[in-house]
Amino acid sequence: MSVDHLNELLLVCALVLLIAVAAVRVSSRSGLPSLLIYLGIGVAIGQDGIGVEFSDARLTQVIGYAALVVILAEGGLGTKWREIRPALPTAAVLSTVGVATSVGITATAAHYLVGLDWRQALIIGAVVSSTDAAAVFSVLRKVPLPARLTGVLEAESGFNDAPVVILVVAFSVAGPVDHWYLLLGEIALELTIGAAIGLAVGWLGSYGLRHVALPASGLYPIAVMAIAVVAYAAGALAHGSGFLAVYLAALVLGNAKLPHWPATKGFAEGLGWIAQIGMFVLLGLLVTPHELGDDIWPAVIVGLVLTVVARPVSVFVSTAPFRTSWQEKTLLSWAGLRGAVPIVLATIPVVAEVPDSRRLFNIVFVLVIVYTLIQGPTLPWLARRLRIGAPDTAADLGIESAPLERLRGHLLSVSIPDASRMHGVEVGELRLPAGAAVTLVVRDKKSFVPQPSTVLRRGDELLVVATDPVRDATERRLRAIGRGGKLAGWLGTGGEHNRS
Repeated sequence: MSVDHLNELLLVCALVLLIAVAAVRVSSRSGLPSLLIYLGIGVAIGQDGIGVEFSDARLTQVIGYAALVVILAEGGLGTKWREIRPALPTAAVLSTVGVATSVGITATAAHYLVGLDWRQALIIGAVVSSTDAAAVFSVLRKVPLPARLTGVLEAESGFNDAPVVILVVAFSVAGPVDHWYLLLGEIALELTIGAAIGLAVGWLGSYGLRHVALPASGLYPIAVMAIAVVAYAAGALAHGSGFLAVYLAALVLGNAKLPHWPATKGFAEGLGWIAQIGMFVLLGLLVTPHELGDDIWPAVIVGLVLTVVARPVSVFVSTAPFRTSWQEKTLLSWAGLRGAVPIVLATIPVVAEVPDSRRLFNIVFVLVIVYTLIQGPTLPWLARRLRIGAPDTAADLGIESAPLERLRGHLLSVSIPDASRMHGVEVGELRLPAGAAVTLVVRDKKSFVPQPSTVLRRGDELLVVATDPVRDATERRLRAIGRGGKLAGWLGTGGEHNRS
């Protein structure tokens, strides 16, 4: 590649990114899922549009895997442990027993209703049985669901990629497995290795970032994402599940109260958007629209069975041991969103040169488009019809921490959002632990040193200095007041209370 080619490539990529960013605005206004717009951009650039020819399934698979690593890392960083902890048993069963149930039902339908042979039917059943992390995280940002349901969906979408990838690879390389118990053992081993490595890398990384002050705040987001990628690579090289490893490592990092956390989260979200845009556009390039005509009805049939039979049965079977209302089961059934993950997984049989693998790819592509158009926009409506919504709660505080290594302390930057119950609380009523104090208040672009009688308001930004031993207690106390007001210690909203 010459410099001139590089210049042209950079120009095209920058223009595509700008169009995709503008498409997010269109998507949010119209309710149309953004992934469809990105796929449309890829199709428009492709050989049936502008005329760019691209057919490298292997390159698409590699880039898709890399994008999924970033998307899972961003999802794990944004997942709150207190929300998914009660949902872990349900999510674990959904991502194992639920996936197996869905694969079996979908594969049976693909064999008897569409006419695929058993190998192809099992492949397509495995490919489409994984919920898409990017789609789920995107929709959950718009649908105010109870924390328990949000936790189940987030954890399931983070967990179920791992067993599905193992199944698709196994079916693509060797066809149907004769000894199913060996396959189950392999899945269990890979998940165990991936989980162990992910938790270990996440803990070591968070410990290091909390105890070593980096010379620039911009290095923290880079370090966090690098640690997440290390977890994926280490898990994959150890013959474990790299996807599970990166999600768990990011989950640990995201709940470790790292320095400069808002900047880190914003950086991860930006990388996540870039990964989604690049992956969807590339997948749109790979497809050839004029070849899809014969595969539309097979895709509709397989998707219909998946959506109204396989997914609901897998949800009802998986949630049977847990206390889950029929309304919650119905919503979980409809919220099994598909997106880029199935399309990326559909490149595995293409690379492995499975017979009729291109047809499988086309079926999955059409299925994702059709049912994303149906499920994504209707999920908020269904939540309202089922009367499932998150109760009104106070907005959490935005707290950013910067380590003061030489002083063995921390500088906490606290933003008070509009819905915070810290509004109206006097500085003296914060009752921060000994060793912590509010040193500065920024209000209406003006800063001043507060008095104990200073009343805090919405939109204020506080600078709180805390010594190292009381840093965590200070943050817990501030968050508790943000949720429960000045009486947080007595109202049971959590946080440390100091009577002195």
